[in-house]
Amino acid sequence: MQNKQAITILAALAQESRLAVYRLLIEHAPEGLAASAIAEQLGLPNATLSFHLKELSHAGLVSSRQSGRFIYYAPVIEVMNDLIGYLTDHCCSQSGGSCAPAKRVAGAGKRRPASA
Repeated sequence: MQNKQAITILAALAQESRLAVYRLLIEHAPEGLAASAIAEQLGLPNATLSFHLKELSHAGLVSSRQSGRFIYYAPVIEVMNDLIGYLTDHCCSQSGGSCAPAKRVAGAGKRRPASA
């Protein structure tokens, strides 16, 4: 992964509604959700959701597929794994410390309703 791709991905996630959409899709991986279900669960207007899905798709974080009259969106987990690998590639290389994951704080990561 190159710096520019990492910045594009991080910029796409640096918005409350897009982050909420991505986290919701992760919960429903690998199949994903119909756009209408995403809008309903997050309380986003269709036009707003469409804009945010376009940004996530442009960053490579989500894919879409048509099934009948519905469009389903799913997370591209490999892209997030690549980003995490890129960000942690040299973890602890200068300090000699441990790169073991920290314990998760209770309640951390609970999804809140998105705002437009």
